[in-house]
Amino acid sequence: MSGLRRLITIAKAGKQGLRDAAIVNVSYRLGFRAKEMAGLRISDVMDDQLQLRDECRLSGKVTKGGKPRVAYLSNSHLRSALLDYLQWRQAREGILFNRDAALFKSQKGSGFSPNTMQQLLARLHDSAGIQGGRSHSGRRWFATELISKGIDLKSVSVLMGHSSVSMTARYAEDNPQRLRKIAADL
Repeated sequence: MSGLRRLITIAKAGKQGLRDAAIVNVSYRLGFRAKEMAGLRISDVMDDQLQLRDECRLSGKVTKGGKPRVAYLSNSHLRSALLDYLQWRQAREGILFNRDAALFKSQKGSGFSPNTMQQLLARLHDSAGIQGGRSHSGRRWFATELISKGIDLKSVSVLMGHSSVSMTARYAEDNPQRLRKIAADL
């Protein structure tokens, strides 16, 4: 079983399984930072008709460097995890379901801080036996997966919200599998 599948399985098995599985999917399939996930609102992913949006616009308030960006909610695993979580949450909260509320609620019922989001992701990685896995692991996986699939660095840079391609290039440089494949294809 791949590390990501194992992580999602562990996340789903917990007390807040649907929430945690959605968080892991947002981290790995959108490459979001802990601060960005903690700052999400339901309205960022759901429209007025309570349908999942096609894209999520991150405001400069939640991104590093204050640079807004768009994330595309097109991955089927991501959409499924978000829909499962949001439907569970709507049923649980009923009439109190508020589109302006934090997307991810902590056990205390409030939104996560960036620090508590980091702690949750660290616990999930530890529980899944992923050594060194932390809140930035999903972001790193997102970038290296895109690069290994041949997506150009400029596109990856835009999706990650980097101010320069040189920042994104760091993810390509330390991917031995990709470098091995390039050398083999010469």
